Amino acid sequence: MSALAKTIWANVSERMRQDIGDTAWRSWIKPLMPVELEQGLLVLHTDNQLLRDRALSQYADRLRLHVRGESSDVEDIVIRLQRKTAVEIKQAAAAPNQMPITPSASSPPRLSEMSVGTPSRAAAHQDVAGLDPRFVFDSFIVGKPNELAFAAAQRVAESETAAFNPLFLYGGVGLGKTHLMHAIAWEIRARRPHRKVMYLSAEKFMYQFIRALRDRDTMTFKEQFRSVDVLMIDDVQFIADKENTQEEFFHTFNALIEEGRQVVLSADQSPHNLSGIGERLRSRLGWGMVADIHPANYELRLGVLQARNDQMPEAARAPIKVLEFLAHKITSNIRELEGAFNRIIAHADLIGKEITVDMARDTLSDLLRASARRLTIEDIQKQVASHFAIRMSDMHSARRARNIARPRQIAMYLAKNLTHASYPEIGRQFGNRDHTTIMHAVKKVEQLVLEDGSLADDIGLLRSMLTDA
Repeated sequence: MSALAKTIWANVSERMRQDIGDTAWRSWIKPLMPVELEQGLLVLHTDNQLLRDRALSQYADRLRLHVRGESSDVEDIVIRLQRKTAVEIKQAAAAPNQMPITPSASSPPRLSEMSVGTPSRAAAHQDVAGLDPRFVFDSFIVGKPNELAFAAAQRVAESETAAFNPLFLYGGVGLGKTHLMHAIAWEIRARRPHRKVMYLSAEKFMYQFIRALRDRDTMTFKEQFRSVDVLMIDDVQFIADKENTQEEFFHTFNALIEEGRQVVLSADQSPHNLSGIGERLRSRLGWGMVADIHPANYELRLGVLQARNDQMPEAARAPIKVLEFLAHKITSNIRELEGAFNRIIAHADLIGKEITVDMARDTLSDLLRASARRLTIEDIQKQVASHFAIRMSDMHSARRARNIARPRQIAMYLAKNLTHASYPEIGRQFGNRDHTTIMHAVKKVEQLVLEDGSLADDIGLLRSMLTDA
């Protein structure tokens, strides 16, 4: 083992521990072993494919940032999956199973810089920087909360011409937006190799635009983005309040639409509810197909876990009771659910313990405590309705009587202050009300709390009952 590689990795590993916490660090970062420095790359080793895949999919950006901060001579990290000694790994430096977090000089170009496409589906599933090879249509579990978005994504991927322009996918964190976008790119790559696809985040679009302005090379930037057949941009909400980037994005969007090129976008809210986005651009974003991805219900969560479990070697699979336990307990989003499953599998593999419900409960104790404390909007509605002696249905009704409207506004206020839900998400839980109605209710209650001591006491009591429950 290279002494320098060991020193650099020790510092990077410690920074990762501070970033992601002890539990995640012990599961996914600590087991990685530094081997050597090789042509500007820090080479790491693991014999666990699940661990490698998790490190690459979840922590690549942070690892890259920290390793570059340790040494100007190190550009990136490579994680190799081999059950070999350090000497054998060094001899196998060119082995096909090495996976750079980003391409080295000899690696394939980034997806955003190449015309993606291969003649066969098998070849299409090779590792490519920018796309996760696991995120294909075949691995996407379809249920009622996501069936519309899935069908729309498939139509776009299969169509010879622009099917919906743009296709706009929106939903909360970890519900599958990015999975569907990657799946579209892989499917196009397999079906029509000649089509040029560009996939990137809105953040990267902004940074590339800023670099073009700095280098006074905006023409190259425009040609790069307007010469593609399919433009896919993730997390459009990132360009909120960034006027120059929005202006360039608007003109790029228009140029592609006018030429019949396909545009696929994602965000955490619908185009209508995106704050900090100019009206002209918001109008354009809603031109085509807008598909919402709702939070997963129990059946979909269990289906996701069963699919992941089936991918494991038979000896490493979790019993159905454990999957049911996870599906009941981890309700926030699919990403967190899969993360919990991965932790259990990795723990069993590394420690050699049998997978049981008790083992899962112990392994995920921190996550389960957090989930138990996580209030839902429905919890708040029930508590407020009970406190003010109104019906639960009044929370969703259009009735404006004061004895109904005021408790409803209080529930909206508490939902905004005690959950991580956005205004549009809260509005959907209160009879599909507009987000501006929720904003008005929150401001109204904030004002009343300052003026009405009795109401302030009521809200304080409700807050106490909800957070101590």
